[in-house]
Amino acid sequence: MTWRIGTRTLDLTSRGLIMGIVNVTPDSFSDGGRFADPGRAVEHALAMVADGADILDIGGESTRPGAEPVGEAEELRRVLPVIRALRSQSQVLISIDTMKASVARAALDAGADIINDVTGLRGDAAMVRLAAEADCGLVAMHMIGDPQTMQNEPHYENVVAEVRGYLEDRLRVLTSAGIAPERIVLDPGLCFGKTLEHNLTLLRHLPELVVDGRPLLIGVSRKSMIGKVIHSTHMADRYWPTIALTAHAREHGARIIRVHDVKPNAQALRMTEAILHGA
Repeated sequence: MTWRIGTRTLDLTSRGLIMGIVNVTPDSFSDGGRFADPGRAVEHALAMVADGADILDIGGESTRPGAEPVGEAEELRRVLPVIRALRSQSQVLISIDTMKASVARAALDAGADIINDVTGLRGDAAMVRLAAEADCGLVAMHMIGDPQTMQNEPHYENVVAEVRGYLEDRLRVLTSAGIAPERIVLDPGLCFGKTLEHNLTLLRHLPELVVDGRPLLIGVSRKSMIGKVIHSTHMADRYWPTIALTAHAREHGARIIRVHDVKPNAQALRMTEAILHGA
């Protein structure tokens, strides 16, 4: 199981990756405003690399439920200084978390390596064309509707079959556009247009969501589903359950785990892999 990102080919067969979340937004659900300043964001991101992050995912537009859209100019103002500074100081893989092709293109020009699009490259008609022209890595996610509407009573007849079918379709569409399949990672979009029971069902059936051997990315760090399970509204209480979910996801086939707290989740990932594959 490999992932090609530019000139790099990563073997994820026995060693998964930690994607560290760097929100440069004032309204992120978990750390809104803490890293809106580029200098603080870069400092935080480099600390994540020291703690074991393989990828830094830079986002300038919140995708929490009900979040308001951000204009292109503002999103670029937020993310480009951070990407440029990180690229000048580190060779870590950099991902741009965006739904806009123009922002993705500018981020790639600034040194980003990966496009992470929560719309599955459907939200902007130019995104697939950009992805076909670039040699970057791609993450295509499942989501119903958009961040403003996705949690308005989401419904599935069979959530596992429908999410898998969507991922199969996106892989087909992207490869038909000339994008090599080895560049593509798929994300079932936990908590994006899903109820708590939908999320738990998908977590129970992760092996069924692996499509044509493409790596699976899972992101549940600090999310509201954890608070619902543990009956707590305190963000700090989601720390340990996130680590448990990292171990569970890796044991059941995920290869990339997207988290806020890098060090403990990286340790959980390595421990799980030692059990699965040997030290």
